[in-house]
Amino acid sequence: MATGVLADEIRQKLGELSPAERKVGRVLLAAYPSAAFETVAAIAERAGVSGPTVLRFVSRFGFRGFPDFQAALRTEWDERNASPLQLYEAPGHGRPSEEVDEGGSLLDRAGKTFPAEVAKTLMELPPHDLDHAVRLLADPKLRLTLGGGRFTHLLAQYLGLHLMQLREDVRFLPDRDVERTATLTSLGRRDVLVLFDYRRYEQDKVVMAGLVRERGGKVLLFTDTWLSPVTSRADVVLPCRVTAPSPYDSLVPTLAVIETVVAGVVETLGEAAHEHLRKAEDVAQHLGLI
Repeated sequence: MATGVLADEIRQKLGELSPAERKVGRVLLAAYPSAAFETVAAIAERAGVSGPTVLRFVSRFGFRGFPDFQAALRTEWDERNASPLQLYEAPGHGRPSEEVDEGGSLLDRAGKTFPAEVAKTLMELPPHDLDHAVRLLADPKLRLTLGGGRFTHLLAQYLGLHLMQLREDVRFLPDRDVERTATLTSLGRRDVLVLFDYRRYEQDKVVMAGLVRERGGKVLLFTDTWLSPVTSRADVVLPCRVTAPSPYDSLVPTLAVIETVVAGVVETLGEAAHEHLRKAEDVAQHLGLI
């Protein structure tokens, strides 16, 4: 099994499992990944099944036993929490060229890495989640609020600036505390909170998502394949790969997903998007901006 996608594997295969095995899967996903580090007996009790059912569950995913399952999860957990410094110190990640195993020039490595990661991200993206994301972003009755993290705020702005040209009621989470608090306080049933949260996740995103869900709003999450903790509170999750030839996570695959989503919004809004864009261009011309 590929690292970093165990939760996705469980989620995608729930329909193939027996009713008892599905209970195990739901218990693990409800408190992922901490629940998987409990004993077989504890998981079985929480799921209301037998110990052998838990063992059959892990065997369904290619593991020889429960210790192998937990070992794979520990590897995933280490990757999930890796910092740029830790990645820099790992072989082949941002090390001087003379320390890297044979792999071609920097251009060769980049030329192989980025197209492959974009292709895998788009191939692994659940179509129903993509459709759901497009429907939320294109619904004129819903107000959109976008926010990101240390680097991913750039992606939130990129998506938001496109959406502003296509529809009304699009805004960003403010940086200043008072303004951010006021914005979050105003969120309710007609709101969609669009969050970008990637490894070394930010706890405030979990709190924001919880506030929105409590008030009947929706949460759309862009994250990596290890899945932000916001996942448990999100209505839609769009996981993206982050492998890069440097010790920094790549945002290239996420950018490809964003542009795919924008294309879907354009198609869904149709003439309404065209008219909104035309009005925006007219105003920009009057202001001498274009």
